[in-house]
Order: sequence, then C-alpha cells, then structure tokens
Amino acid sequence: MATPELSLTEWVVLALVGESPTHGFAVARELQAESDLGRILTVHRPLVYRALSRLQQAALVEEAATERGDAGPNRTVMRATRLGKAALKRWFVQPVDHIRDLRIEFLIKLRLTERRGNDAQPLVDAQRSELAPTFELLANPPAGDVVDQWRRQNAIAARTFLNDL
Repeated sequence: MATPELSLTEWVVLALVGESPTHGFAVARELQAESDLGRILTVHRPLVYRALSRLQQAALVEEAATERGDAGPNRTVMRATRLGKAALKRWFVQPVDHIRDLRIEFLIKLRLTERRGNDAQPLVDAQRSELAPTFELLANPPAGDVVDQWRRQNAIAARTFLNDL
C-alpha cells in the first residue's frame, strides 16, 4: 500500500506519535510556538486533530487507549501503525528538493532525528548531494539580476550550514 501524499504538518504529527503513543493535546503542546519544535514549525491544536484524523483514515495511526483528561473529556491515545512506522522510516532520510525547504522541513527532520537518538549524518549527506546541482547552478549567477543574487546568497548560506553539520 502506497503512502498517501501528506502535508508537512501530517508528517510531523506522525513522527511525534511514532516516538511513543500519545494524544492530540500532547502533540499540540509539542508544536506550540514557544516549544522546541514550535520554534521550527508551529501547529495549532485544530490542525493537529485534523492531521490525526487524516493519518487514522490512511491507516498510519490507530487508537491505542483512552485516558482521562486533566480537566476535560477523555483523551484518545494514538500510536503509529506498522505502515506508519515504515512511512516515517522513508521520510526521515528523504532530502528536500529546494533550498527554501531547508528552513522548515529539513530542520524539523534534523530535530526529530536528534530526539530519537538517531544519526542525522545520512540525511545531511543525502541533502548535500540533492542540492549539489543547485549550488553549482547558483555559483555564478548573471550580474545585476537581483533575484539570482538573492538565490546565490541563500545557496551559499545553505551549503555552509550543511557543511557545518
């Protein structure tokens, strides 16, 4: 069964559920603006629950248990399915296609990889290889073109970042 197209939010929610069974409220807390992951990608609670629903429909997560809420209704604890874990394994090593995607998607993959205690070097190496043609292309943009100059400076910063990792 092929993994459906998932949004970045859905991938991140799946990754958090894949760390250990949890409920939507806890996932939303992990993605608040002031949290470690929220500094990279902030996701509000309704979008977390929407992502969980979509992931459940795609058989990537399933209900594991129900626990009492602190002050509200019971909470449904979700866990990643075998299919969800396999999809995550592929996602974690897949480099992004564009330099602009380093800021959020690549960075959150790095942080989530660190949280899992896994070696991020294979992802970094794959990312460097994926963007090598772009770095080469932007090494000498036409003089005077402001867009190409902007892209060149971003490419330099991205290459430096990847090399420093």
